Amino acid sequence: MSDSCVFAHFLLQLQRVSTMAQAGVVLDRDQFNCSICLDVLRDPVTIPCGHSYCSVCIKNYWDQDDFLGVFVCPQCRHNFNPRPVLARNTMLADVVEKFKKTGLQDTTTTTTFVNHSFAEADDVECDVCTGRKNKAVKSCLVCLASYCDLHLQPHYDSAAFKKHKLVSASKKLQETICSRHDKLLEVYCRTDKQCICYLCLTDEHKGHDTVLAETETLQKQRELGDMKQSSQLKILQRERGVQEIRQAIFSLNRSARAAAEESDAVFTELIRSMELKRFEILLYRWKQPSPVMESQQYKWKQHKAQNCPQDPDRDTFSDEATPGGNRL
Repeated sequence: MSDSCVFAHFLLQLQRVSTMAQAGVVLDRDQFNCSICLDVLRDPVTIPCGHSYCSVCIKNYWDQDDFLGVFVCPQCRHNFNPRPVLARNTMLADVVEKFKKTGLQDTTTTTTFVNHSFAEADDVECDVCTGRKNKAVKSCLVCLASYCDLHLQPHYDSAAFKKHKLVSASKKLQETICSRHDKLLEVYCRTDKQCICYLCLTDEHKGHDTVLAETETLQKQRELGDMKQSSQLKILQRERGVQEIRQAIFSLNRSARAAAEESDAVFTELIRSMELKRFEILLYRWKQPSPVMESQQYKWKQHKAQNCPQDPDRDTFSDEATPGGNRL
């Protein structure tokens, strides 16, 4: 498309805006939004197909495809080769500034932000929201920006964002960009064990063993899952072993207590039996006269027979008094 056509297309848009303003129609903020950053145009430029973007946004968008040599419009997907030269659209910039001053943003802010989910201290903020920012729910690895529910919707609705990769909101988006080429780290180098971009494949990582970062992530997740399952199995086996040892110790302690109680009972009975036998022996010995006593009793009787007259009552009494008599 020639420059004259671009200018005619812009004049047509400007005329429509002017007509709507004169008719008292409330203009929507989205009419002046950049479809890449979803915010009001800043330093707008118009590319050959007639669509306008922030100068920084379209420049960064095309920088990502610079190695392909083909440059695409994010909205209509029109291809350009060589890369178009970007020039500031002064008239559109003036119109945007005038509508900013007339309260274009204020009228739409009250109607679009119905459900607020403001970002807290530890939350990821939406990069598009102005003023107090909403909590971001997704981050785009192509736009390198985070979006709240409201500003994320174009990624679902517009065909221009279908190929954009959305991930959970993260504050570390810059860590996914190659510091050397400013490209997305989409490749994993197994040789150097690091993530690289496509341009790294052409120089320092040329000829290395490489795979897509997503493929390597899935493989690592599978390996981690297998390691986790193996570790859990080993832990389960060790827990079973520990339980078996505890049961064995408990059985041994119970058997030892039973043996000790049985031994105590046997020794107690043995001691009781020994004491009883000892008592019986002492009683038997007490009832049996000793040889010494028998000898003394015999001598006493001889002595009595020689020296004492015969007196039956006295003999009986004397016998009771002899050393060999009953010891009651």
